[in-house]
Amino acid sequence: MITVIVMTGTAAHAHEVFPSILNLRADDGVVMIELDVNAEAMLAGVDLNSVEDTDTATNAADYDALRALSPQDIADRFDAYWPQFIENFTFLVDGAPTVLNDNGTIVYGAEDETSVRLTRLTLVGTYPEDAETFQIGWVSEYGTLIVRQNDIENAPYTGTLSGGVLSEPFLINGGSAQSGWHVFGSYIPIGFDHIVPKGLDHILFVLGLFFLSARIRPLLTQVSLFTLAHTLTLALAALGYVRLPGSVVEPLIAASIVFVALENIYAKGLSRWRPVVVFGFGLLHGLGFASVLAEFGLPENAFIPALIGFNVGVEVGQLAVIAVMFVCVWQALRVDRGANEVGQGFALYAVLLIAALALAVLNPAPLQTLIEGPVWVFAAPLAMVFALCAASIHFRDRVDAYRRLVAIPASVAIAAVGAYWFVERVFL
Repeated sequence: MITVIVMTGTAAHAHEVFPSILNLRADDGVVMIELDVNAEAMLAGVDLNSVEDTDTATNAADYDALRALSPQDIADRFDAYWPQFIENFTFLVDGAPTVLNDNGTIVYGAEDETSVRLTRLTLVGTYPEDAETFQIGWVSEYGTLIVRQNDIENAPYTGTLSGGVLSEPFLINGGSAQSGWHVFGSYIPIGFDHIVPKGLDHILFVLGLFFLSARIRPLLTQVSLFTLAHTLTLALAALGYVRLPGSVVEPLIAASIVFVALENIYAKGLSRWRPVVVFGFGLLHGLGFASVLAEFGLPENAFIPALIGFNVGVEVGQLAVIAVMFVCVWQALRVDRGANEVGQGFALYAVLLIAALALAVLNPAPLQTLIEGPVWVFAAPLAMVFALCAASIHFRDRVDAYRRLVAIPASVAIAAVGAYWFVERVFL
């Protein structure tokens, strides 16, 4: 198994939700499973399927209290929790449930108070030597589970399970590796999910590119260079040729957001050096994308399809962000460019503004689940854009009304968020 390790020497942030890793070995009727999990989140009852940061969970205080305990205290508490855990864990042999026994719990010390503390669970069981298949899964509340079949030379199984789904049956003696096309397709949603809804920093950078100019040529130039750059570093990082700590990459990504947003305020079009800057920032964002693959890993037998699938998902996510924003501002752009559609524009943005504000205030639970977080994070900025578009239509007789009343204020807001993230990632 080739595992992407980009952020060498760094661990996931203490409140960040990451996949659990399951390694399975089976021989002569004995199966051993090693599971790396966030035990504190399980003990606190955090729904890891519905949040990407434990700070947003309703029981975040319980999680933080558990993190303050010693590793031995957590091990003792998990021993008591074991009956509930094993009830939520499914292991089937030829479709029939099989008993797994607790063979030890090891709680590793975190590098520092900002890092997740991993716990390794060891499960041991027996199975008939003439059995053919295994199946594995657990409840959705435990989050994403990556299953890896080890010590198998003949096409070992690797799967990514989420939402409480059960793995497909895979052969005990190997031969169940997914086809290249299947792996390609399965990694597209992973890449897309890292942009929408989880990649707010990447979303803001892409919007920074968009608000320089909504015209096709400069937008395509920037997006193409950005894509080329992050594809390059994503591939190099996945192959192990590029290693850069997250403590360096993440603040620089925040700084890139600030830079492109501020330049939008002073530049009316694509400058000679903006493409170079966008390409350079794209290299950084590629390392940020690679950090996600560091969690999921890439199957050795389908490394290239997985890498390409993830990158395609990222691109589809970026294009979706641009398409949505283009639709949002299209009517204001048409009026700014001379279309006599003022009444239509006011009516459209009034309806959209009311809808966005209603979503931000009501924060409906189904949408929270869909976007994996508070609805207002997306609805409130859209409400601001709709209000600015209405203002640009009202002041349509002024020169560059759209740029002055939509593009520049939006860029200022993007720069402010990027600056906050930079300070947070460096000093907090």
